[in-house]
Amino acid sequence: MSDTTLPLPSDPRPTGSQASSTAGDSPRAGTRGETRLRLWPGVVIVIAEWLLITVPGWIVPATFTHFITMMWGPVLAVLALAVWWVLASRLRWTDRWLGLLACAAAGAAAYPFFNSGFGLFGVAIYALPVVTTAWVLWLVLTPLLRWPVRRVGLVVVFVLAWGYFTLLRFEGIDGNMSATFQYRWRPTAEQRFLAEIAAKPRSEASADRPAAEPLTLQPGDWPGFRGPDRDGRRTGVRIATDWKASPPRLLWRHRIGPGWSSFAVVGTHLYTQEQRDDSEAVVCYDRDSGTEIWAHSESTRFAELVSGPGPRATPTFHDGKIYAQGAAGRLLCLDAASGRVVWSRDIVADSGAKVPTWGFSASPLITQGVVTVFAGGPDGKMVLGYNAASGDLLWNAGEEQVSYCSLHPVRLEGVEQLVLTTGEGLIAFDPTRGEVLWQHSWPLDKGMARVVQPTVLNDSDLLLGSGFGRGTRRVHIQRKGDGWETQEVWTSRAINPYFNDLVVHRGYLYGFDGNFFTCVSLEGGEKKWRTRGYGNGQVLLLADQDLLLVLSEKGEVALVDASPDGYKERGRFQAIEGKTWNHPVVAHGKLFVRNGEEVACYQLGEASSFLSHAR
Repeated sequence: MSDTTLPLPSDPRPTGSQASSTAGDSPRAGTRGETRLRLWPGVVIVIAEWLLITVPGWIVPATFTHFITMMWGPVLAVLALAVWWVLASRLRWTDRWLGLLACAAAGAAAYPFFNSGFGLFGVAIYALPVVTTAWVLWLVLTPLLRWPVRRVGLVVVFVLAWGYFTLLRFEGIDGNMSATFQYRWRPTAEQRFLAEIAAKPRSEASADRPAAEPLTLQPGDWPGFRGPDRDGRRTGVRIATDWKASPPRLLWRHRIGPGWSSFAVVGTHLYTQEQRDDSEAVVCYDRDSGTEIWAHSESTRFAELVSGPGPRATPTFHDGKIYAQGAAGRLLCLDAASGRVVWSRDIVADSGAKVPTWGFSASPLITQGVVTVFAGGPDGKMVLGYNAASGDLLWNAGEEQVSYCSLHPVRLEGVEQLVLTTGEGLIAFDPTRGEVLWQHSWPLDKGMARVVQPTVLNDSDLLLGSGFGRGTRRVHIQRKGDGWETQEVWTSRAINPYFNDLVVHRGYLYGFDGNFFTCVSLEGGEKKWRTRGYGNGQVLLLADQDLLLVLSEKGEVALVDASPDGYKERGRFQAIEGKTWNHPVVAHGKLFVRNGEEVACYQLGEASSFLSHAR
């Protein structure tokens, strides 16, 4: 569209400087003031904004590129719209400045009434695209209205667009960075859970109980985070694989407090952690009925924008006791049978660390009588080692301050070690003295963190995974004189695990590359196959049957062949509802799943004696 309109000889409209002086003043749609509104740049900007927000999520989901375009796309769109509106819209100067002022004022007035979870991050990613789209869409849909009406209507649009977000509660994002909103007057899942707790008789809701016999670990138990060896691998179990003929049978299902813990299973006791209003709770449920046996609460609450409230770590059973770490830094040792406190420590006070952005996430590891957790404190207090019996601080070591991983036990060339993944790479400690044995450097960009656990391949090689498109590296570790040497074997971008841990089986690794479920060769890191359909879930290996039990981000459970020959799903069912990032557990013929809203137990059918896992 040209900048001027040339009149015909009979055209009575003003020309030249007269036209420019009256631009935007015409009282009726279709007259000179209205036709001079240059709208197409605004339309182009809004379309480009939505392309920046959505397309990377299809092409490179859950990568740094995806995050940057979601964050800065709306910000750049607002700046571009402001430039268009002020310099190229052709409206009166008073309308230009008053329009910008109205948009900014409506946003400033609404922001104090936004749900506390929003923050500037939520405003940038979610509110700005709606406001900018409403701005341009109003002008596109009202060309026949008089300009004074359009002008007033635009102010109303700003008020309504910003005001709409005051009605919403932000409930976090999923692994693909898609947000969940709910109207603020509707109760949260946690509020519904608390109402149910309050309505239960005292005897059901963890009344005082007499002392119980000490618990011991039995065959088939699952003592903590990702199993006996912390590798997400279940052996000695064979289940029915024809889920049409013999589907998993629901034994019990009920609400649970928010949190991202998994389970420890010891005999008929099921342990997890959850948020209950202003308290973090370590809870013991009956394995077969889901009835609460006991709960121990600490008065603290941690919450953040992405994942919401609740503990992040999983309880660990050892020698009759439960060790649990809260998101705000409280480390507990409890009697596993009764929930009685044996000792407690505050790792923030012990290390001088600050509570991490996403909360303390390390599930305690007990090795040779020492409980180790990541703290991230300064002055050599990255990792703390406590006496498992007394809680006395035995050692501290390490300088790095960013990790959301748990210590991982390994035996390399016959030497027991504790390995931890960090933003800088891998680091290994002596479990009894805390001495740093070796480090492998593969640093992430500043401000980024690793969440995925290291994966042990053999007595000399580990896998180190990284999200946001950085890939996975195979590292070889060997003795060299009195020390250790690390060497990169390969680095592959075929799989980029962020918070979704990997499993390995018969020369291949299986896990999540964003929202793709993927199989990769351990020989050279080549991709064998990948598929969508599980979001950003978690995986458990049933090694005896060459099967993968996949828990999807939406609470579905699927049975998939652990084979490099191609993707094959044997069955799937909806186990629980809601965003699910927690690791599944199989113990004593039962499947245990949970998220921040629900927990459920399913009886798995037993494999027929004539079934063979050979293919």
